[in-house]
Amino acid sequence: MEIKVEQQDKVTIAIPSGDIDALTAKEVAAFLGNQLGEGGDQLVADLSQVGYMSSAGLRALLATLKEARHKGGDFRLAAAQDSVRQVLEMSGFSSIFQIFPTVEEAVASFGD
Repeated sequence: MEIKVEQQDKVTIAIPSGDIDALTAKEVAAFLGNQLGEGGDQLVADLSQVGYMSSAGLRALLATLKEARHKGGDFRLAAAQDSVRQVLEMSGFSSIFQIFPTVEEAVASFGD
């Protein structure tokens, strides 16, 4: 699992590549938590390079969302591949998260 980070204005964009499953979910959760810990309370996960997400991956995303909101920020998802988007929808996460078709739209949704 590789995770890159980009910064656009005050929004941190995390770009994981690979599967988010039982083997990688803890690493993803820790990485995203660290991004929040470094003062970036506006976080977007660019899921365009994630081909599979298990229930462990969903838990990692939910933990990040809770932590971001606890710190007064928010965590948004963007650019999910069809297979991952279907998992998010079937699990009900589409009603919990703000999910955007593109990273640009997710970043813009934070406003100024």
